[in-house]
Amino acid sequence: MDRARRAMIEPMSASEQITREVTSWPGVEAGPGRRGEFSFKVGRREIGHLHGDHAAHFMLPKDMFTELFAAGRVTHHPVFPGKDGPAARRIATDADVTDVIALLRLNYDRVSAK
Repeated sequence: MDRARRAMIEPMSASEQITREVTSWPGVEAGPGRRGEFSFKVGRREIGHLHGDHAAHFMLPKDMFTELFAAGRVTHHPVFPGKDGPAARRIATDADVTDVIALLRLNYDRVSAK
């Protein structure tokens, strides 16, 4: 079965939806990372990465982390519990996919502005 026909039958996974959107932004490259994650980079700077279809991780400035954490959009990264900056977002719903894309865009805009 060709790709177009399969896409009509099988919905895209969360990671496929996120990857399709984020890699459409100028300068974004995506691919496997060193620890099994799927990473999104602008130049040498990572703007975030995925662990399959269930979690996204970001490195954020502390002030941005604090604001997003207070809004319930991110939690502490499981490897760095209690540390402000490393952030995690669970992916379970379509709304989560949309917000992960928005969070990656925030980091993209920040990194691209430098």
